[in-house]
Amino acid sequence: MELNNPKPNMLEKKNLLSTLLNAKIIGSGTETIVFAHGYGTDQSIWEKITPFLTEKNYNSSVVVFDWPFSGTVKDENLYDPLKYSSLEAFADELINLLDEMEIKVVNFVGHSMSGMIGCLASIKRPQLFKRLILLGASPRYINTDDYEGGFTSSDIDNLLKNIEFNFENWVSAFSLNVVDPNDESSLNKFKECLKKMRGEVPLSLAKTVFCNDYRDILEKVETPCTIIQSSSDIVVPYSVALYMEKKIKGKVTLEVIDTIGHFPMLTSPLQLVDVLKGVLGFDLP
Repeated sequence: MELNNPKPNMLEKKNLLSTLLNAKIIGSGTETIVFAHGYGTDQSIWEKITPFLTEKNYNSSVVVFDWPFSGTVKDENLYDPLKYSSLEAFADELINLLDEMEIKVVNFVGHSMSGMIGCLASIKRPQLFKRLILLGASPRYINTDDYEGGFTSSDIDNLLKNIEFNFENWVSAFSLNVVDPNDESSLNKFKECLKKMRGEVPLSLAKTVFCNDYRDILEKVETPCTIIQSSSDIVVPYSVALYMEKKIKGKVTLEVIDTIGHFPMLTSPLQLVDVLKGVLGFDLP
């Protein structure tokens, strides 16, 4: 009978946040780079990037993980729509994950919604972040009189309605708009990730991402930041990158990648790697 009962240490391992979120450390260097994916995807979107950043001469290690909304997370109850109605809960989750993994200082690469998550986390625990790399990030997606976020209120209303009532067709149409349509493999990759999300997750998460406004936190971000912007991105127009560059309190640099769409890690990985190496100082002698 005793053999059928898990040992305490086995139970503890099973319930670790790093285990629940499929966290992995690649490489063994002292310079830590954390990659956080955005809406509808999972850690696999970084697979074209990470091998180039864990070469021995760079003395770096890479951390990847899946957010609770990802379809690759086995525990379906881990994503609570009420808990994750704002990005603050994700920021707390990020800090808890890094603390559990005993990681002291990181270079954080946050794609899309994870860019603001990283900003929020850096305000809460500035000593944890050496640099923020904001890839296709936006503090607000809806236009106002003095701000161009890329979408009107009616655009977002229609987006939410399509997610709720016509999800399959929305996945196809949205993918064509945000991924270079000429890159079929990347297009299919994003579609597959979107379709893995469960039940009410796509709609509730879209409300969290597209309906919140985090512009007021930018002046509180003191961690050095690099904004990486695609030259043609329907989700995050260039005006947003310029706005963040102006508003973030810490030292900011802006890098533009000549590529189409919101996912340069899929469609232009080598260009993105070159920018990341420069930002992280890996190209220095």
